[in-house]
Amino acid sequence: MLAICRAMGLKMPTRRGALWSLGHGMLILGVGNMALTTAELYVASSLAALIIAASPFWLVGMESLMPNGEKLRTPTMVGMAIGLGGVALLMAPGMMEHGFAGNEWKGFLILHVGIVSWTLGSLIQKRHDTGADPLVNAAMQQLGAGLLYVIPALVLPQKAVVWDGKGLAAIGYLIVFGSIVGYSSYIYALTHMPVSLVSVYPYLNVIVAAVLGWLAYREPFGPKEIAAMTVIFIGVGVVKRYGARPGRR
Repeated sequence: MLAICRAMGLKMPTRRGALWSLGHGMLILGVGNMALTTAELYVASSLAALIIAASPFWLVGMESLMPNGEKLRTPTMVGMAIGLGGVALLMAPGMMEHGFAGNEWKGFLILHVGIVSWTLGSLIQKRHDTGADPLVNAAMQQLGAGLLYVIPALVLPQKAVVWDGKGLAAIGYLIVFGSIVGYSSYIYALTHMPVSLVSVYPYLNVIVAAVLGWLAYREPFGPKEIAAMTVIFIGVGVVKRYGARPGRR
């Protein structure tokens, strides 16, 4: 992808900018996606998407701690409380049934490691101009994530890889749509749009993950999940409607 960007004449980063971009990729795509992939060993994809839908609360909270970041206002905190109540509604039944030894709790903690890393990387990237075209940044960040993955790939025990048509098709789909198209679009939007607007993508993920999870694996998505999703979305709506300063809405 970097070679294609160079052939297209897109602006490349400085040496310092390249290091920043590699670091952004390790935080956003590296730790973030690694946590999601690991968490889905313990929880359904629809449940993982619902938990990730609460990531804007981390976004506004961490933004308030950044230099020159927007401080939390009362309506924002009210919206965050509502949304976290939706997360509690989602997690409480499994926690009460299985306790801290259950898979729900493990998946919840792993996902939040990824959410914090993804949010921190996005906020840092927004504040550090690498001097490169957004598509070049996306390519550099995917390279950074790949370099990060070399460590667990070499250290952790792995199952034997089966190279069949189905597996190759899945890898090809993830390369084209998950990385080149999907992640590059996210980085491009993050560069040219406000963080608060870019953060709406988790809500679309919930719908897509719920539908595909039910169609492909018959993952449960019943009244409890719908109620939790509604409460989370209401909380996010309050944060987005009343959280910004009046002059910046």
